[in-house]
Amino acid sequence: MRPEFGRAVLHVGAACCLCVATVSAGVFDAVFTEVGYEHYAETPVAGLPSFLAMPFNSLVNIGYLLLGWYWLHKNTKAPGNKEEGPRARYLKDVFATMALAYGPVQWVRIWTQTHRSAILDQWFTLPIFAWPIAWCRFVEEGWKPQTFFLIECVSLSSYCLALLHRQGFELALGCHILLAVWHAWRAQQCHGNAYSASSMTLAVLSCLGFVVLKLGDHWLSQWLLFRQMTGHFWSKVCDVLQFHFAFLFLTNLNNSPQRKKL
Repeated sequence: MRPEFGRAVLHVGAACCLCVATVSAGVFDAVFTEVGYEHYAETPVAGLPSFLAMPFNSLVNIGYLLLGWYWLHKNTKAPGNKEEGPRARYLKDVFATMALAYGPVQWVRIWTQTHRSAILDQWFTLPIFAWPIAWCRFVEEGWKPQTFFLIECVSLSSYCLALLHRQGFELALGCHILLAVWHAWRAQQCHGNAYSASSMTLAVLSCLGFVVLKLGDHWLSQWLLFRQMTGHFWSKVCDVLQFHFAFLFLTNLNNSPQRKKL
């Protein structure tokens, strides 16, 4: 086992345990979440076990597991500075481990329809969007683990906005998305090429699909295409795709010959 993989799993696992313990202690019980099948356009199928009651919205989460497994085992070339190879792999492995962790969390929310599982689903989303920001900072400025740690701490702390306002989570998520896109654009301007530009564009389009399709879940169900494979299902497909295109963008930046020698 590569040491970068072990550190990535340890760090992501520790953060997950901290989040689970915090939620289990009831710290965020006052946060508003949407719980219940009525919030989804997909109709539960009678006779199926509860963890497959909404089969499409449940099984789509396998995509996160397959994506995380694929990128954990995908080798990426080290950039010009040989010492940055393991560090770049660590950043990749953390992102892949986040995908592996998020799939089951989202599935548990769909399965149990409990308030606390919904909180975890929301909260886990934020540091996932924050990690590309940390990765872009690495590409631009080099290895600064204190900065990466601070970015993730601020990201996790931003969920407290959900305690202050009913749409606090949406505000925090929107800020994460905008900052991630801004950092990606800035890194692309300095270190990118045509391939990374296309990957970034596809990632942003997938993110847009993720947001729009999820918000339009019930409205879209009036069309046949979205009756069973609903807007929420397709939003998760877009989410997996934005994960994948973000990997392509960020790993290509790591390998870009235009990258500054730090």
